Amino acid sequence: MGSRRHQRRRRSDPPRALGRRRGLGILLDAADRRRGGAGAAAARRAAIGRSADRGEAWLGLWEHLHEAGGGGLTTIALAGLDLAVWDAAARAAGGTVSDLLGRHRQTARVYGSGVNLHYALPELVAQAERWVAAGFDAVKVKVGKPDAAEDLERLRAVREVIGPGRALMIDANQRWDLDRATRVLDVLADVQPAWIEEPLRADDLAGHAELARRLGASSRLPIAVGENLHTAHRFADYLRADAAQIVQPNVVRVGGITPFLRIAAVAADHGAALHPHLLPELSGQLALCLPPVDGVPAPLVEDVEDAGFGALGALVDPSPVAIADGQLTETPHAGLGLRFA
Repeated sequence: MGSRRHQRRRRSDPPRALGRRRGLGILLDAADRRRGGAGAAAARRAAIGRSADRGEAWLGLWEHLHEAGGGGLTTIALAGLDLAVWDAAARAAGGTVSDLLGRHRQTARVYGSGVNLHYALPELVAQAERWVAAGFDAVKVKVGKPDAAEDLERLRAVREVIGPGRALMIDANQRWDLDRATRVLDVLADVQPAWIEEPLRADDLAGHAELARRLGASSRLPIAVGENLHTAHRFADYLRADAAQIVQPNVVRVGGITPFLRIAAVAADHGAALHPHLLPELSGQLALCLPPVDGVPAPLVEDVEDAGFGALGALVDPSPVAIADGQLTETPHAGLGLRFA
C-alpha cells in the first residue's frame, strides 16, 4: 500500500497501533497518489490522527466533508479510505474481509448484465446467448430507445433466447419522465420483466413514489434504485416513501463497506431486497456476508460482460472471486484480495 515505512509494519500489528502519520493518513497518501484527486487529498488531511479501526472514523469524516456535498465525490473519496481500512484489518487478522464480517452463504447468484442499449439487435441476441451458455438464470438489458416498440422488439428477442424460466430485468438509466415511464412500462409488461431499474432521475423521489403507486395498481413491477444514491439517509427516504422495492448500493459510490452495511440494515428493516451494483470482485464478497431476511430474496451479484477488474487486466493477482455456472464463490486471498496493476 505505498511507502517503505508502511511495508515494514509487522503483519500482526493492529491498525489502532499505528502512529499519527500512519494508519488512515498513510492509506490516504497512497490513494492520493493513485487517484490524483482533490477529494482524496481532503479526506487524507481530515483523517490524520483519527482511529484506524474499521468503521470508527467514517461518520466523523463524512460529517467533516459534508459541506462539500453529502454524496458523490465526497463519498467516493471516503470509499478508498474505508476499503483500505477493512483490507488492512483483515490482513492483520490473517484472513479475508468476509472472515471479519462472517459469511452467511458460500455462494451468491450472479446475473448477466451489459452496457447494451447501443447494440444492434443481432449483437444483443448474441450477448443473450452468451449469458445462457455461461449458466446465468437472470439477465439485465438496457431500455430507453426513442420508440417503445423498438425496446419491446429487443426484449422479445432476448426473452426468446433465455426462455420463460430465466428472470429478465430492465434498466432505463434515468431516461424517462413519470408519464413516459408509465406508458413504456405498460408496453414492456409483455415480456414480464423482473424489475425496472432507474426509470426516472435518481433525485426524483416524488416521481418514483408516484410511479410505484401506478405500477402497484397494474403490473406490480418492482422499482430498483441505488447506483446513484450515496447515503443511508437517501436510501431510507426512498424506502419510507415506498418509492422503491429493491436497492442497489454501489460500494464505492456510497463510501465503502461501513456505509454499505448501514444501507443493508436499512433495507432489511424495510423488507427490501438488496442487490449490489457492479464490481463483483468487491460486492460479491459483501453479498456472501449479508444476513438473510425472512421473505426477502438473497442478494444477486451483477456481472457486466467484459467489465470486471480481472477482465480489464487491472489486477496484479488472480481475482478474489470466481464466477461459474451463474454462481459466485471466493477464491483464496488476503484482505479484499485486490492489488491493482
